[in-house]
Amino acid sequence: MAVGNSWWHRLTEAVARLRGAGPLDPTGLRLRPARVRQYNGYVSLHFIRGQTQSRMRSDAPDHLLIDYTRTMLAALLWRPRPGRIGIVGLGGGSQVKFLHRHLPQACLQVVENHPGVLALRRAFGIPDDDSRLEVTLDDGARFIAARPARYDLLLVDGYDAHGIPEALSTPAFLQACRDALLPGGVMASNLHGDDPAVYVERLRQAFGAGHVLLVGEAKMSNRIAFAWTGEAPDDDEEGVQAALAALSGGDARRALSPVFGRVALALRRQRTAACAS
Repeated sequence: MAVGNSWWHRLTEAVARLRGAGPLDPTGLRLRPARVRQYNGYVSLHFIRGQTQSRMRSDAPDHLLIDYTRTMLAALLWRPRPGRIGIVGLGGGSQVKFLHRHLPQACLQVVENHPGVLALRRAFGIPDDDSRLEVTLDDGARFIAARPARYDLLLVDGYDAHGIPEALSTPAFLQACRDALLPGGVMASNLHGDDPAVYVERLRQAFGAGHVLLVGEAKMSNRIAFAWTGEAPDDDEEGVQAALAALSGGDARRALSPVFGRVALALRRQRTAACAS
């Protein structure tokens, strides 16, 4: 029986809420409550006081406010016109809202394991499900493993109160991510805080050493790991402009132009270093 379908589960969940405990995830793990805070024109998502999981401007819910969310979307250099995008971790839905608005041809399939985060969907202006958007409550690792050869682009930004859950960093999960991509597909993963060496090495084992790129954030401790199944994209100005042209709206192109250029430069440097070695 699926978690949440029995009267006993509903009763124990109600008691837990009265005691201030968080909900269970789809695997039965107890989670910290998800809380929303509104202040000075911003809305933020929190699991722990003083630690922000997601943040948006109240007057511009589609705006990519946090730097690393823009860098992750440089995955569009590989697939400028994706047909289907998979997203692990809904949070405040920054990338979901941006992609839903500016890539009208793309279908988005999102998995989130925290019922409390889903309950805050309207607080963050995340659109309802439609023919192009589907948000599912499930375990992220299980969700991806069940969808081989499904996505042109896969974005992994699943965090709990303590960082990346172990289930989203195992060799098996990263191999499942590769298997979930269509030929020529690309994955972008947000790495925050800890030394990413182990994660990156596991990515290289799954995708191949020449198919992984790590890009840091100048103003944050985040690093973005890109991993792909086919050829690397064109890393010249023509390639950058072609990827930008696929976006609808000048504001989207202006938001992503700097990061597209920065990631293209990182690709060029990595290619040059590989040729020199």
